[in-house]
Amino acid sequence: MKQQNLKILSAFGAIYIIWGSTYLATRYAIETIPPLMMIGIRSLTAGIILYVLSRFNNKEKIKVENIFPLITLGAMFFLIGHGLLAWAQQYVPSGMAAVLVTPEPLWIMGIEWFFLKDIRIKLRGILGLFLGFGGVVYLVASTTSNTTSNNDFLGSALIVLGTFSWGGGAIYSRIANVPKSPMLSSGMELIFGGTLVLITSFIIGEPSQFHLSQVNSKSFFGLLYLIIFGSVIAFSAYIWLLGHTSVTRISTHTYVNPVIAVFLGWLIANEQITTALLIATAIIIISVYLVLYEQYRDRKIKPSEGVRD
Repeated sequence: MKQQNLKILSAFGAIYIIWGSTYLATRYAIETIPPLMMIGIRSLTAGIILYVLSRFNNKEKIKVENIFPLITLGAMFFLIGHGLLAWAQQYVPSGMAAVLVTPEPLWIMGIEWFFLKDIRIKLRGILGLFLGFGGVVYLVASTTSNTTSNNDFLGSALIVLGTFSWGGGAIYSRIANVPKSPMLSSGMELIFGGTLVLITSFIIGEPSQFHLSQVNSKSFFGLLYLIIFGSVIAFSAYIWLLGHTSVTRISTHTYVNPVIAVFLGWLIANEQITTALLIATAIIIISVYLVLYEQYRDRKIKPSEGVRD
């Protein structure tokens, strides 16, 4: 049991700390690489790595009935979730982008309660989720009201839309007919998602804007970091956690990530820390306590069900 708790703690550490730093890495990666092309390369490369590793660790193979769910999850996680986030970060600072991801637990809890009927929402949990969402609304309103660029507001809105897609994917992954192996499942979702993102990149003409000779070292190492740490390590930990604890508890990474992202953006990239950003972050820190207090009660499925080896 202690070993299992250590694995859960390590997995949470990965999605808390590593994903908190990926916003800054994304900012650097898209400096000289078009956003959707970057996400496509990141996802496809990481997916191939995980698929190859999965072939060494187990003998499980992809079945025909697994393909559609894997494509759907790849689209929800990477084409919509990561794709919109990367595009938006052309206009939205990395710290603010991380803060804008915070509505995800609200979507997740609402979907679980309405569709799966396997969660009983307590008042404190509801308060925490709405408090976090209110912080995001305040941040968007206060930072886009004085700007003349429509892309600033559009970028913020697309990030929030991407979190809805990611949250829906997290819920669907628990009931989808996917391989039992987290590594194999993660790899194929990344491969399908990365392929869809690259196709979209070609459709909107990103390759014509890309020149390999113009890729600087920050973009190269930012992309490398995103592949190895953001996708191979952290996403694998995320998929593993989906089979071992509640989705709502996992989604608390969206509350911790902004704190790390804001700090790194200020420390490394000299991003401005505004009063609105500090207030919104403070609200989120309070809300994370309230959400962490929220526990599943009287679940209709047993803990052993839905767990992937």
